[in-house]
Amino acid sequence: MAEPNSGAGLRIGIVSSRFNQEIVAQLLARADAELAVLGVRAEDVMRASVAGALEIPLALQWMAQSGRFDALVAVGAVVRGDTYHFEVVSNESARGVMDVALEFGIPVANGILTTDDEAQALARADKGAEAVRVAVEMARLRGALTERWR
Repeated sequence: MAEPNSGAGLRIGIVSSRFNQEIVAQLLARADAELAVLGVRAEDVMRASVAGALEIPLALQWMAQSGRFDALVAVGAVVRGDTYHFEVVSNESARGVMDVALEFGIPVANGILTTDDEAQALARADKGAEAVRVAVEMARLRGALTERWR
């Protein structure tokens, strides 16, 4: 059995948004670096890019439906504006990400930032790496539980 925090042999799907692209690029760079540290091979990672945070859950659902992934990661950035739209996008994208995890029983790490401004978001760029660590940890836990109670 692999180490609990090793990503070796895992297949990971990552869905990122193009909105707030500068911030998302940094989140993805940190996620990629963490994947390498955890031993996830580049060929075991599939990426999809969508317009914004509200589209992330549907792409995650398509990946989950395929049955080809051990864990999924959502990466995006929602920065508060002057309207209620921030709350809608933040809440609904988070709900959608959780719905995919619960519907398919697959780990889905939420790396969608919700911040008041771009500076806060850029200061949290390590959340991309954190989301990858959570995805790997949960995939390993799922595997261990399945193995233990087979």
